[in-house]
Amino acid sequence: MASKTGNSSAARPRLLLLDGHSMAYRAFYAFPAENFATTTGQPTNAVYGFTSMLANILRDETPSHFAVAFDVSRKTFRAGIYPEYKATRSSSPEEFRGQVELVSELLDTMRVPHLRLAEFEADDIIATLATRAAAEGFEVLILTGDRDALQLVTDDVTVLYPTKGVSEMTRYTPEKVFEKYGVTPAQYPDLAALRGDPSDNLPGIPGVGEKTAAKWISQYGSFAELVAHADEVKGKIGEKLRGGLDAVKLNRELTELVRDVELSLTVDDLGRRPYDRDATMELLEALEFRNQALRDRLFAVDPGAAEPGAAIQAAAPGIEVQGEMLTAEGTLAAWLAEHASGAARTGLAADYTWALGEGRVGAVALAVEGGPAAWADPAALAESDERALAAWLADAARPKALHIAKQVMRAFAEHGWQVDGVVADSALAAYLEKPGRRTFGLDVLAEEYLGRQLGSTAAADMGQLAFGDETGDAHDETAAAAQSLMEQARTVLDLAEVFESRLAKDGALELMRDLELPIASLLARMERAGIAADLEWLTQLEIQFGAAVQQAVKEAHAAVGHEFNLGSPKQLQEILFGELGLPKTKKIKTGFTTDADALTWLAAQTPHELPVILLRHRDQTRLRSTVEGLIKTVAADGRIHTTFNQLVAATGRLSSTDPNLQNIPVRTEEGRMIRRAFVVGAGYQELLTADYSQIELRIMAHLSEDEALLAAFGSGEDLHTTVGSQVFGVEPAQVDAEMRRKIKAMSYGLAYGLSAFGLSQQLNIATGEAQRLMDTYFERFGGVRDYLRRVVDEARNTGYTQTVLGRRRYLPDLTSDNRQRREMAERMALNAPIQGSAADIVKIAMLKVDEALTAAGLESRMLLQVHDEIVLEVAAGERERVEELVRREMAAAYPLRAPLDVSVGSGRDWETAAH
Repeated sequence: MASKTGNSSAARPRLLLLDGHSMAYRAFYAFPAENFATTTGQPTNAVYGFTSMLANILRDETPSHFAVAFDVSRKTFRAGIYPEYKATRSSSPEEFRGQVELVSELLDTMRVPHLRLAEFEADDIIATLATRAAAEGFEVLILTGDRDALQLVTDDVTVLYPTKGVSEMTRYTPEKVFEKYGVTPAQYPDLAALRGDPSDNLPGIPGVGEKTAAKWISQYGSFAELVAHADEVKGKIGEKLRGGLDAVKLNRELTELVRDVELSLTVDDLGRRPYDRDATMELLEALEFRNQALRDRLFAVDPGAAEPGAAIQAAAPGIEVQGEMLTAEGTLAAWLAEHASGAARTGLAADYTWALGEGRVGAVALAVEGGPAAWADPAALAESDERALAAWLADAARPKALHIAKQVMRAFAEHGWQVDGVVADSALAAYLEKPGRRTFGLDVLAEEYLGRQLGSTAAADMGQLAFGDETGDAHDETAAAAQSLMEQARTVLDLAEVFESRLAKDGALELMRDLELPIASLLARMERAGIAADLEWLTQLEIQFGAAVQQAVKEAHAAVGHEFNLGSPKQLQEILFGELGLPKTKKIKTGFTTDADALTWLAAQTPHELPVILLRHRDQTRLRSTVEGLIKTVAADGRIHTTFNQLVAATGRLSSTDPNLQNIPVRTEEGRMIRRAFVVGAGYQELLTADYSQIELRIMAHLSEDEALLAAFGSGEDLHTTVGSQVFGVEPAQVDAEMRRKIKAMSYGLAYGLSAFGLSQQLNIATGEAQRLMDTYFERFGGVRDYLRRVVDEARNTGYTQTVLGRRRYLPDLTSDNRQRREMAERMALNAPIQGSAADIVKIAMLKVDEALTAAGLESRMLLQVHDEIVLEVAAGERERVEELVRREMAAAYPLRAPLDVSVGSGRDWETAAH
């Protein structure tokens, strides 16, 4: 923020006044709306920009007092004087609506006074407070995007006017106002009256700009004197002045700010107060602000974090952990035997790095519940101590609390240590309590749940720390790092205690212990195993898709008649809608959209070949990128080791990264070609794939208890044909492919909260036809209709939905006044129980299959879980036993009223193993 900074002294308090609407609106346009939204669809760009600006201005200006003023509406006393006042302003963009209230919520959590008053504008509130504060000896700063505030500038009052978004400010002192406009601040309303203000619908004098107006004001001293001597102004400009005097007099009356508004707060009431840190953290989580730097800046200016005039200190207290550095031979083994051999939980933190087969645990810290803490460097351990530590880690009877358990278990396994007996994971617990959250750093959770700020060396993800020799400065570094790591171990343990009561209250404790923690262990093993890749085949595909991309480029250039960049939206707009004159698509900020939906629509609207070529170019580019990514992830062992994510999807579904296996198309020929690159590895005979048939629809039948739908599943006939015969009123044999396609789309659409409009778009039919189709479906399957209504109503009352295992999805926007947010939340309420239950059942199935493989002494192993599919690598001679085991365990994963049906296939690669 380009501004002079300084600390307000105790003798001269500093008041910062901020125009809330003005700055929120500027933030809205400074940050693209499409880049800032919650998973419920609530735009947050204005709130994000406002928060960032707030953190910066409080940091740079260090006010002792602070308040924000808002407009109530455009119906102010000025509109009573002049009904056309601001009448030409367009309504606020829909994405902006509702964000001002969120800004107010943020200010509430920060305990910042914010004022709004009927009949008056924010400027009048600011003018009143500024006048009073200056009279009481305050230095006053006003942050606003409204130039009318320049009339308030004095030696005691400075206006900070944004010149670029919300990040750069110009400081308007009396000298700066005169330099910029040629008038004093007191004369500025005279200048503004003559100039007029189109944004306020205040007409000026035609042909009179700021320079002429400033010359007149300078010559005559004030607007009143100019009016008194209007006859002296010669020529046509004088005629225009005299002809517009009545309008300008009205302008002058409306431009003058009110400085004596009756307010409920005094200047003394505006002293800064410590944040309600828990509430602030909770709101930032709800808004899904993932930028840790923004959080740090905002909390760094919390008045509770510093004494006036002092440097910022930690707002949340840290802890001093008393512990031992176990370096001498035999001390670690003895410490474990004395302190960690019972039933008390032990918090574990570690400094580790790892790559495939190259795990290195640089340090381990332990903190025992009700006992001491300790630290050890494995590289310096005697062999007997390392054996004792490895045995303790692998002992399931020794309960352990970790942070991001899957990551710790994977890293330790690469180091050669097995970790068992994990009973708590602070990251998983935070995810289960707030499944929509996006940040799981240990430092964030410590501050949010314990009011504790970890030391500066405590990495948010327990990352790498430096350890040196035991001499001089290196010894001090080691001691500091040990202290930090023991602090983390104690924090993990303390968080386990906090979350235990919270999850028990919500019925989620068993979900963590019986499902998520065992799945974390299984996923760590699956990640280490990876899946073999046919690198030669991937290389061929890369060449093939690359050639297809170049061919599409050539065809596009030929279709237009010249070369252009197919990846440039600007050039595409110029060519599609300018040169070719094709029908206009949806209007966006930069012109007309050229996204995939728009190109698909254009392809149907025009015989020109370019939209089809562009779509093909994008498809082939995406495929080439997918293959290139796969090639980069093939490890030295010839296998791809993806990373499975437990903490991302709010429904509980697993996802994957590096590579994202869900990006591989399932139903296209190109996708099938890519899946052929995933092959059985050396020492195994084939791959086996298994998934559930129509699991979402079976869950919907189970939850709705619709007798007709349950009967359709029980008939043994094709579900969509059976349902189609009832909806269309024909015999099953008369249900043709088009009828079946519509029924299939609608059935799955209902499970995903699809509206009639969405169904019409998917089937390319009129919205009315889609609605009639849905109405007919609900006539035949009334239980489904009643369930879908009931699940939204119940979620609106309780604030959440639940899966069959009690996994909650919180949806506060179900009661929002914002229609867009509310409807998005309603769709999520329809979808979450079904999607979440499917995720729960798949996880249960994974555990059952894995346990059965172990119990049977089989060498076959699980490798992947993608969508609802499980992929296993089958050892020689185990094919029939594995298939029987998989079918049995998956079918028995959960007792649905519409029983689970399992499909199985096998082959040398993922594609030939499809079923």
